[in-house]
Amino acid sequence: MAEDIYDKLSDPLALTIFILTLLIPVAVGLLAMLRTRSQSDFFVGGRAMSAFVVGLSAVSSGRSSWLVLGVSGMAYVSGVGAIWAIVGYTMVEAWQFIYLGRRLRKETQKYDSITLLDYFESRFNDKTRLLRITGVVIMIIFITAYVAAQFNAGAKSLSTAMDMPLAMSLVISGLLVMVYMVLGGYVAVAYNDVVRALIMLIGLVVLPVVGIVNIGGIGVLREMLIGLSPAHLDFFSLGAGVIIGFVGIGLGSPGQPHMVIRYMSIKDPVRLKYSAIFGTCWNIVLGIGAVSIGLVGRLLVPEISRLPDEDPEMIYLVLSSGYFGPVLYGLLVGGVFAAILSTADSQLLVVASTFARDLYEKVIARKRQIDEKRKMYLSRAVVILSGILALLLAWIAEDLVFWLVLFAWGGLGAAFGPALVMSLFWKGATREGIAAGMIGGAVICIGWYLWFKESTGIYELIPAFPGAVILIVVVSLLTRRKG
Repeated sequence: MAEDIYDKLSDPLALTIFILTLLIPVAVGLLAMLRTRSQSDFFVGGRAMSAFVVGLSAVSSGRSSWLVLGVSGMAYVSGVGAIWAIVGYTMVEAWQFIYLGRRLRKETQKYDSITLLDYFESRFNDKTRLLRITGVVIMIIFITAYVAAQFNAGAKSLSTAMDMPLAMSLVISGLLVMVYMVLGGYVAVAYNDVVRALIMLIGLVVLPVVGIVNIGGIGVLREMLIGLSPAHLDFFSLGAGVIIGFVGIGLGSPGQPHMVIRYMSIKDPVRLKYSAIFGTCWNIVLGIGAVSIGLVGRLLVPEISRLPDEDPEMIYLVLSSGYFGPVLYGLLVGGVFAAILSTADSQLLVVASTFARDLYEKVIARKRQIDEKRKMYLSRAVVILSGILALLLAWIAEDLVFWLVLFAWGGLGAAFGPALVMSLFWKGATREGIAAGMIGGAVICIGWYLWFKESTGIYELIPAFPGAVILIVVVSLLTRRKG
């Protein structure tokens, strides 16, 4: 089965469908350009997005290659225990849509904030720029790793599917993202996320269903997996430490700038409850689909040596090539790109807003008057430069997509998640406390990853999140007494 993977896209029809799938975002970008006239449009869609778009866009931007390639690969190796990686973020994000998202949307409109760091600075009346500069440094560290992982995954998938050099795959991936982002900014990103979420649904639902039917049904699949590897059907085979770490992945959701910006973009914050329904259903269906692909793949390709480069994260592509004709295969390979680009573009938009808005406009050139046309020019230029830098970093990225994304997710989650939650729900938080939480969360995350993760088996976000909360509370109480 794995041997067919290079031949499928040589079929003219499959190649045509694949190319059309990749070019759809560019067409969306051209349409979005018509309504992108200001920096607010470029970064938060003018706060005019619908509940459906916000729900699917938030999920699509948060899942990416980590779900399609990473979770399916983890399920291939470890079995149904991979489901724990889905439980945590699904529950937390359902809460976020309804409670955190609604409050953040109201607060950012009140302060006229179009980035997360805008909000922090306005919320705490930070004239020293402490929170903004601290946030910029942290975002550069972790979002750089995140974007590099996305481009690395995209290049790996395209290189495997089309048997082309990795360098060429990287260039194609980067150009596709940068073109439509420069054209339409957030509007293009959000609507493309909806299109990609639908393509991901086809791949992560249709593929495992077809595989299970061909095997003979769920009962046959279960019996055969028991015979092959009983541990694959044990939900607790991964051990308590790993399970806690997987469930704890959800703690990172409030700290992902590319996700929380979705809540800021909705037209009516009350309608975030509908976004919660759309987003939660999508999270559950896509997550179960990814795990099912790994299980079916383990049965049909029991030896990892039969996978391209002996990489379990390629099981999605291998099954697609074995089961589908040229039309669906072209669409499903495009679906891998759909997942990857849906996060890469959102993160590049955060990078662009961080440099153009948070660093240049609000720090370097804060005493100058910058007109809207120049702001747009600067924002688009930063997208291009950031994309080129991300491509170079992706070239040297060596970690598996699953673990590199988890590191970046954990770092952002520990630095910004506690800060955002405490700033919205605790009136006692101070500027110094929030800064301490940001720095402490990031430092604990990195330190745990380097020195304690291997020996304990505990995901770095688990100690970093509560550690940041404690720092925020303690430092806030101390600085409040001094004030």
